[in-house]
Amino acid sequence: MIDNTKDSRFSQKQLVIIYTIISLLTLLVVWELVARFTKASMFLPAASTVLGAFFKSFVEPVGKYTMLAHIGISLYRVAVAFLLATVAGIALGIGMGYSKLLEAMLKPIFEFIRPIPPLAWVPLVLAWFGVSSLATAMGLPRSELYYYLNNLKISMLFIIFIGALFPILTSAVHGVQTVNRTLVDSARVLGASERDIFTKILLPAAAPSIVNGLRIGLGVAWMCLVSAEMLPGSLSGVGYLITHAYTVGRTDVVIAGMISISVVGALLDMAFQWIERRKYAWKQFSR
Repeated sequence: MIDNTKDSRFSQKQLVIIYTIISLLTLLVVWELVARFTKASMFLPAASTVLGAFFKSFVEPVGKYTMLAHIGISLYRVAVAFLLATVAGIALGIGMGYSKLLEAMLKPIFEFIRPIPPLAWVPLVLAWFGVSSLATAMGLPRSELYYYLNNLKISMLFIIFIGALFPILTSAVHGVQTVNRTLVDSARVLGASERDIFTKILLPAAAPSIVNGLRIGLGVAWMCLVSAEMLPGSLSGVGYLITHAYTVGRTDVVIAGMISISVVGALLDMAFQWIERRKYAWKQFSR
């Protein structure tokens, strides 16, 4: 009986993979036919042309760098801004979830800012920071460290940070506030200190919600990054690659850049899903 269940689940996973492959192949075939046999080819290159440009961009530079280098620089920018958003979002979220006073003070401010789309900040960010990078803001001399930090434009980091912050913040608040209060009260009755309650009950119980917020925040950060890299002063990254390709009339490279965004974003999301399944599988049984 158990073996049959395992076989059934394994077959279902295989079917999902097969259906995914079929749907992607169908999309490519329809795309190819539409582009080749209709007037859509004027603005939509054939799938074979785009895939050729995609793989070619990993060998030949688009602008100053190859596709792989552009992706690496984009991931570097996202990692820095996402780390800042993670630290700020989790710290503020846990604090607001734990303290009613802190929530009463900060929630109105965040609720006022949260509906504003990250891209709506662009005019202000450019006025505040211009095209300054961390390297120029810190006044570093020309060195290896300078070139690393010069890729981190403050305007880009701000746009990515503000996009990633709120999903992390709200998930952290929700995670702390939905912890079973009976566990907290029982711990207090048994003489547990506030520190023990915080580290051994609240944080572990809120962790699944926080990880889910991190997953959503990373997805938003990746989307914001591409737009941020289209701002003035950017000479690298996938967003710049798309803008540069559009400027020189390479629609196939534009779509190739979009494909790279999709693939990397999907891989990042799959990584977080894997963490959730491995570390917090018990959560599905507690619902």
